[in-house]
Amino acid sequence: MNGLLADPRLAGCRRLFLRDHLVNARIGVHAFEKQAAQRLLVNVDLYVPLAASTPQRDRLDEVVDYDFIRTVIAECAGEDHIELQETLCDAIAVHLLGHPQVRAVRVSTEKPDVYADCAAVGIEVFHFRQERQA
Repeated sequence: MNGLLADPRLAGCRRLFLRDHLVNARIGVHAFEKQAAQRLLVNVDLYVPLAASTPQRDRLDEVVDYDFIRTVIAECAGEDHIELQETLCDAIAVHLLGHPQVRAVRVSTEKPDVYADCAAVGIEVFHFRQERQA
């Protein structure tokens, strides 16, 4: 992760984050995971250029609102069963990158209740907004 912060595309960005956001999701490939929703921890880092996130009037409409992140997670986790954490992480990342102020996003999900012998199993993705070709 530290190497990513040295990427010049992140220069001049503010990092917004949401840590250990707990949702109940129908996710997993194992039979026991398909019986009921399970706890899922979601972490998000959004990288927003300072020019697009430095308020001049101290107003919420001048920045990216944390509620936007929570809403995207809720919509992506939804009611339907999702087989893979990769599928969910990619969907969350794509939707977050849809915000016009977001330059890059890191999303991770963790399932803390799958195995008794470890704290959690999970994945992480990092995506940059695709530059438009001239």
